[in-house]
Amino acid sequence: MTMTNTAPAPTVWATLQANDAPALIDFLVNTFGFIKTAAYADGDQVAHAQLDWPEGGGIMLGSYKPDQEWSRRPGTAGMYVVTADPDALYAKVRAAGADIFRPITDQDYGNREFGVRDPEGNLWSFGHYRGEPHP
Repeated sequence: MTMTNTAPAPTVWATLQANDAPALIDFLVNTFGFIKTAAYADGDQVAHAQLDWPEGGGIMLGSYKPDQEWSRRPGTAGMYVVTADPDALYAKVRAAGADIFRPITDQDYGNREFGVRDPEGNLWSFGHYRGEPHP
């Protein structure tokens, strides 16, 4: 049996810049489970990378270049990522020794989530809440 994904391709992408983009890519892939779909680099300078989240969506990132128009200071982003099994991901992230700033907790609004700081200082929250349905 052939299975196809009928969900539309993501049309909104969060973007990050990093002081050490190759290290951040490795961290996001090895610790959280992102998939490195593309990376265009010249040595340790990453012009563009695409990391897909296995459950849908993803991020784009590159090396910090403060002299360019599209420049964001590293370590200032906050991301929320949906996962069907936050407990399993929490165990994986904890085993990797990541900087967990908020342990896994049930929220009043029904989400089960936890928070992690990446090596650049960005904040990541993972939970099963997928947002409210369209009206």
